[in-house]
Amino acid sequence: MKEDNCLHAALICLGMLCYSHAITTEKLNHTRPSLHGHHEKGKEGQVLHRSKRGWVWNQFFVIEEYTGPDPVLVGRLHSDIDSGDGNIKYILSGEGAGIIFVIDDKSGNIHATKTLDREERAQYTLTAQAVDRNTNRPLEPPSEFIVKVQDINDNPPEFLHENYHANVPERSNVGTSVIQVTASDADDPTYGNSAKLVYSILEGQPYFSVEAQTGIIRTALPNMDREAKEEYHVVIQAKDMGGHMGGLSGTTKVTITLTDVNDNPPKFPQSVYQMSVSEAAVPGEEVGRVKAKDPDIGENGLVAYSIIDGDGMDMFEITTDYETQEGVVKLKKVLDFETKKSYSLKVEAANVHIDPKFISNGPFKDTVTVKISVEDADEPPVFLKPSYIFEVQENAASGTVVGKVHAKDPDAANTAIRYSIDRHTDLERYFIINAEDGNIKTIKALDREEIAWHNISVFAVEVHKQHQEAKVPVAIKVVDVNDNAPKFAAAYEAFVCENARSNQQFITISADDKDDSANGPRFIFSLPPEIIHNPNFTLRDNRDNTASVLVRREGFSRQKQDLYLLPIVISDGGLPPMSSTNTLTIRVCGCDSNGSLLSCNAEAYILNAGLSTGALIAILACIVILLVIVVLFVTLKRQKKEPLIVFEEEDVRENIITYDDEGGGEEDTEAFDIATLQNPDGINGFIPRKDIKPEYQYMPRPGLRPAPNSVDVDDFINTRIQEADNDPTAPPYDSIQIYGYEGRGSVAGSLSSLESATTDSDLDYDYLQNWGPRFKKLADLYGSKDTFDDDS
Repeated sequence: MKEDNCLHAALICLGMLCYSHAITTEKLNHTRPSLHGHHEKGKEGQVLHRSKRGWVWNQFFVIEEYTGPDPVLVGRLHSDIDSGDGNIKYILSGEGAGIIFVIDDKSGNIHATKTLDREERAQYTLTAQAVDRNTNRPLEPPSEFIVKVQDINDNPPEFLHENYHANVPERSNVGTSVIQVTASDADDPTYGNSAKLVYSILEGQPYFSVEAQTGIIRTALPNMDREAKEEYHVVIQAKDMGGHMGGLSGTTKVTITLTDVNDNPPKFPQSVYQMSVSEAAVPGEEVGRVKAKDPDIGENGLVAYSIIDGDGMDMFEITTDYETQEGVVKLKKVLDFETKKSYSLKVEAANVHIDPKFISNGPFKDTVTVKISVEDADEPPVFLKPSYIFEVQENAASGTVVGKVHAKDPDAANTAIRYSIDRHTDLERYFIINAEDGNIKTIKALDREEIAWHNISVFAVEVHKQHQEAKVPVAIKVVDVNDNAPKFAAAYEAFVCENARSNQQFITISADDKDDSANGPRFIFSLPPEIIHNPNFTLRDNRDNTASVLVRREGFSRQKQDLYLLPIVISDGGLPPMSSTNTLTIRVCGCDSNGSLLSCNAEAYILNAGLSTGALIAILACIVILLVIVVLFVTLKRQKKEPLIVFEEEDVRENIITYDDEGGGEEDTEAFDIATLQNPDGINGFIPRKDIKPEYQYMPRPGLRPAPNSVDVDDFINTRIQEADNDPTAPPYDSIQIYGYEGRGSVAGSLSSLESATTDSDLDYDYLQNWGPRFKKLADLYGSKDTFDDDS
């Protein structure tokens, strides 16, 4: 505080000193002042001259931040024409006039009434004028002057940012630029050292330094290690007054982070890894993991693993898990505990990216030994071969040994094995296997021509562990034996012309054998010994599994013999050979002069004796036409012969019902429609006849009601028969009609005697005597009662 007060006092004295030399006077011209500032001609040609000022103004200075009890005297205005009698009045106008700056209108003294701040405003432009106090008439032209605010060191330096962040690679050389910090000072840089800044480091030594003039921060120690310390906090100070005592200062914080470089090789934390895996593990299964530690980060810490040596290189492989930076050991092939119980691997871990600048820190890799032990597992039996192929001759006797399969328990226990055949592969049960030794035998005879190969499966199961089983395919080939004789390859039928020439070939035959090619061709063709000298035909073996049949003599006659049967013996090439006799049918046919076949029928030959070919064709055409007409006529007759009743066609005998008891009778309606038979007119309408097409709609006629005591039954029945014969809507002629009623409204009543014994009817049956001899017996039967009554 004492230093600041002394400084302010010195500045005030300096200002007063300047003020004492501020105002100078100048002789005024005797010419009156003019309102214009250049020469010009008046209205009357008078030349006007520029008027000269009566005073000269210099710059005034005032110290900023003055806090004294009295206003600060800035300066004094005075005109040469001022005689001191008080008739001149000084007027001040311009920036801050009357507010900041005030003037004594009599003495011309200018005072600053407020504390000024150069950083807010460095100077003020004012205008001064001397006027007559009484008339306010300007005595001098107005003149401008400047009041400058004199700077003092009242503003400390300020940095652009309160906090800075910067990065620099670790292991950087001394003097490596990190970042530049910049501060500014609001004081006047042109006056004194108030704005002259000097940078220095307050915190962060000895790792970093800062340039005093530029503010550039640089590394100060070599080989700074990120893995040892990654982040540093540095405090930088900026001080004005050139860094001398009494200057003001400001600070900022800089956070500097060391970025990683690949300066550390990977290292395994141990020299040996122990792992184990079951022999039942499948390829691709994970065995274990190893990890080499690398303190670097990012791509500088990436590690790749590989197997470079060891007896397990073929059995195991290693991959890299880049998320965890671990090496994953996996099984490559199937293991066998009984064959090898342990493996050793030499695994290498190496950096993926290497920085050439730090290659001297290498090598950037490390190795470790991995020992893997194989654990025993309960394994199923194993066959000595992946598959078996056996052969057996066809027609071999039951019980013939086909072959033997063998499996063993790979475990150290070496459990006994039992064998069985998968019956789904041997549904016909051709084979059987010995459960103890694995011998496969036949059960029934085999036929190669039926099944040439048998594909079965055999199971091997541990005796005490039924769940441990193995399966192996067994293919059995049925070896062919010569058990099939050759036969004609087709059903041959030969034709020979009547006019055939001697030694003329008319057919070529071949043979077929079901046996294998070893027991088939070559085929040998021959005639039986008993007809070797056949006068009609001969045989020639072509020695290519075919034979040709030739004519031995000339001239054949269909009238004498039109069919010949030629036996041919065929032998195969098997050991021993088999043969068969096949019969070739040869027909004698008529041919033209070119040998073209005409006819092979003997009857046709006889007709042909007196008729030409055209005549025979015409006769055959007529016969065909007649046959067609007959067929059409028969077809039409069959279409017309249809059942005359609309009911289904059925045998009338199907409607005959035999009753073996005295019940049923009229109440049985299963065989026919009793209602229709009782009423010929039909209850539900009329039944049309199919043999006569009605031309008009038949209207039912009212029945003839016979008069009492005058009914002739013969006439009644005959009338009904005649009506039925002539009625087109009545049933057909051969229909059975039963009249089971006594007529509509008959006065005779019922003729049944079933109720006569239980009723007291007094009917008179004497009229039956008039019905003719056919009713005589009935009249005597009922009339006897009356006679008996009369006699009594």
